[in-house]
Amino acid sequence: MMFNQLRNNVILITGGAGFIGSHVVRRFVNQYPNKHIYNLDSLTYAGNLENLKDIETAPNYTFVKGDITDVAFIEDLFKSYRFTGVVHLAAESHVDRSITDPVSFVMTNVVGTVNLLNAFKSIWKDDFKGKRFYHVSTDEVYGSLGESGLFTETTSYDPNSPYSASKASSDHFVRAYGETYGMPYVISNCSNNYGPNHFPEKLIPLFINNIINEKPLPVYGDGNYTRDWLYVIDHAVAIDLAFHTGKNGETYNIGGFNEWKNIDLVQLLCSLMDKKLNRPTGKSAHLITYVKDRPGHDLRYAIDASKINQELGWKPSVTFEEGLEKTIDWYLGNQEWLDQVTSGDYQEYYIKQYT
Repeated sequence: MMFNQLRNNVILITGGAGFIGSHVVRRFVNQYPNKHIYNLDSLTYAGNLENLKDIETAPNYTFVKGDITDVAFIEDLFKSYRFTGVVHLAAESHVDRSITDPVSFVMTNVVGTVNLLNAFKSIWKDDFKGKRFYHVSTDEVYGSLGESGLFTETTSYDPNSPYSASKASSDHFVRAYGETYGMPYVISNCSNNYGPNHFPEKLIPLFINNIINEKPLPVYGDGNYTRDWLYVIDHAVAIDLAFHTGKNGETYNIGGFNEWKNIDLVQLLCSLMDKKLNRPTGKSAHLITYVKDRPGHDLRYAIDASKINQELGWKPSVTFEEGLEKTIDWYLGNQEWLDQVTSGDYQEYYIKQYT
């Protein structure tokens, strides 16, 4: 059954002050002025309301500070606003952090997801017509690929890190609530995102920041790990489509059709940054430093996004080179934002993780 978007007028987006979430919130607020968008975020280190300054006064937007692991809070929130749709992005998402603190990932990614499912089920009971719970997941739940092949929606789960295990578990709970309670849901599994507002613990914003400050570029292992890269604004468009026009009970893989080995990506980034900063060619590449590999490091991820392309008409709007240039330009034009998010606790984390 196709989703009846006309009845879905009160939408909760969790994790909406984070990287992907802020782009999804912005798109929904701007695209659907007759729908009220509630942004729920606990504003941990990676959540930043500065990401949404341009829409914070929109009449159809409300920010709510809160934690999805707080059962009583979540129940009261759903009773107060009776959300007809949920787009669930709130998650602990950094693999390195999951290795040092796996319990936090279990609490947020698994328990937090179940809290939301329970609250959604409680307020609507058996009246799910025109409602939808959309769960945003990752390609990492599928494990690691060899040199060939692609992840499809039917690939068996084989998570290798505490982060991917926690996301795999949350995916299973969403499906279980659909089968057991008849809850209408959609799941999407995306490849690595990049773009504006990305917190600089992840590869691309971390290296942009380090190149600006002429700091070492820590590359894990031999640098031959391969990832599929997806421009975050394209991802927000895909989420919009899947939420509003996808089929209940379906999974959609969202990828950029865009595989890069880490070392090749870093060298391209160095070359572009040298040009943008008017530095001699090759200067940034001298900052590349190989560091000890992390445990359970998956060799290759690659998404087959043909299903969402064929069924919903979605495809990436930019090439990787175009998206990377847009991303670099954004960071160079928003140095104050970058300085703000890389102060304090982040510095302690960076030293612990990479030196």
